[in-house]
Amino acid sequence: MNRVNTIALFSIILFGMIGCQSSEERSSLKLNTVQDSTDIAYTITGLDGPEAVRYDPEQKVYFIANFTGGGNDQDSTGFVTKADAEGNIQDLKFMVGTDEASLHAPRGMYIVNETLWVADVLGVHGFNRSTGEQTDFIDFTQFEIGFLNDISADENGVLYVTDTGTSVVYKIENGEPSIFLSDLPSAPNGITLDPNSGKFLLAPWGGDQVFYTFDGTGELDEFATLEGGNFDGIEFLGTNLLSASQNDSSIRVYRPMHEMKLIHTTGRPADIGINTDLNHIAVPYIALDKVEIWALN
Repeated sequence: MNRVNTIALFSIILFGMIGCQSSEERSSLKLNTVQDSTDIAYTITGLDGPEAVRYDPEQKVYFIANFTGGGNDQDSTGFVTKADAEGNIQDLKFMVGTDEASLHAPRGMYIVNETLWVADVLGVHGFNRSTGEQTDFIDFTQFEIGFLNDISADENGVLYVTDTGTSVVYKIENGEPSIFLSDLPSAPNGITLDPNSGKFLLAPWGGDQVFYTFDGTGELDEFATLEGGNFDGIEFLGTNLLSASQNDSSIRVYRPMHEMKLIHTTGRPADIGINTDLNHIAVPYIALDKVEIWALN
């Protein structure tokens, strides 16, 4: 394909990706090429195996979950860091668990009201997002745990947790965990609520490339088959789905009929976070002990 045709084709894709957004969104979100390290706005260093990032738009801070060792080690060394929107660490060990419910290797996080829910080796911790105090622990040891991985919630605060090791999705309602989906066609890693459909979306781990959705009834539907593989964090920015693909070290962007590599990351990306105020993507790298905050140009 010659250069003129390539530019024309890309213009069609770009228009399709952002055409249904508001004029304000269109002016601030311009996905136009594969971005490189020159688009890194900030880098947060001094971390210890950062696996996941969650942005708190009210406090304008990032929460960063740190493994501090093996992803399933019960070593009581995990912690959650608080950093500001410019990447400055405000408190390295802002959330650390308690003697009764240790934080081992925190990963996916989700905010419901005043609580930051954090998936961990043996269950789900609840922390006050303002003070860092642990307020809840939901024990999963009654189940055959594989690898509790990511967490999301519906509009009523009902939590859903993926288990990548056993291909299960758990449901937590009124503080009680239960198996909601089992025998899934692929191991689920990331989970997020699609604001456009009201359904949850699952990112497949391993060699699978099919993303599935489910609703409150547990009905499973195929969403899309995407390029890449070993998908981790997934988030929606408007109608655009952003996914972290570890197979090709990239952040990919998708909306129906269109897909492209958005960012070529500097390592294998884990569970990404989105700063919706600035259209920044926070990308954690477990092996590199850092989080990069990329600006969408």
